[in-house]
Amino acid sequence: MELVDIGANLGHESFDRDREQVLTRAREAGVAQIVVTGASEAESATALGVARTAPGTLFSTAGVHPHHAREWRTTSAAALERLAAEPEVVAIGETGLDFNRDFSPRADQERTFEAHLELAAGLGMPVFLHERDAHERFLAIVSRWRARLSRAVIHCFTGDGAALDAYLDLDLHVGVTGWICDERRGLHLREIIARVPLDRLMIETDAPYLLPRDLVPRPKMRRNEPMHLPHVLRTVAVAAGHEPEALARSTAGAARRFFGLPGPA
Repeated sequence: MELVDIGANLGHESFDRDREQVLTRAREAGVAQIVVTGASEAESATALGVARTAPGTLFSTAGVHPHHAREWRTTSAAALERLAAEPEVVAIGETGLDFNRDFSPRADQERTFEAHLELAAGLGMPVFLHERDAHERFLAIVSRWRARLSRAVIHCFTGDGAALDAYLDLDLHVGVTGWICDERRGLHLREIIARVPLDRLMIETDAPYLLPRDLVPRPKMRRNEPMHLPHVLRTVAVAAGHEPEALARSTAGAARRFFGLPGPA
């Protein structure tokens, strides 16, 4: 069974001391490729550096997360475009709206979001999207740009059925994390995930965040790792009514087509 993790923050400082061991554990768990998320200008450069340590296995994105939208400058789009020219960078983002925490003013989030979409449209690159508690504004903005975007994935989807249907109507791909394993807030995902067509369903860990709460035994370290992706896969497979091996093939294939990743050796 071979998996692709479409979103892991491997540039995070929590991986600085044992990143190579983390990658070894991921490979042993069957995770063949990982897309390293860029969440600010600096973190996108770090993500690219991490991706370069494992050609053909690690790739990265270039973007500014809505939490960091207040940091956007007149030079930011050009900086991301330079990163996007590197072969390891396979998508623009993480970008979108987060009205749950509002770490950046909403006007800044929207302005930065549209700048990312303009960049992705101009470069013909996929876009890696974030939305939390901002469905209506997010949907309005993406709807205006969708015809100009090559491909778009709503990463770490946590919304309800109506939101899912709206994103599917826009031909978005859907990324599912360990949120679906959370008995406090993710059980609704198990009821609706079967609606996602297999050619648009992908899986991710969002490591070091979103450690699946139902792992047994519970890891001593609360940090999530790509090696836990098979657990997410099995949970999604049960909820969607698919065999894990078949779902592994379809999600890996969807990820490789979406990001333009090379196939298995």
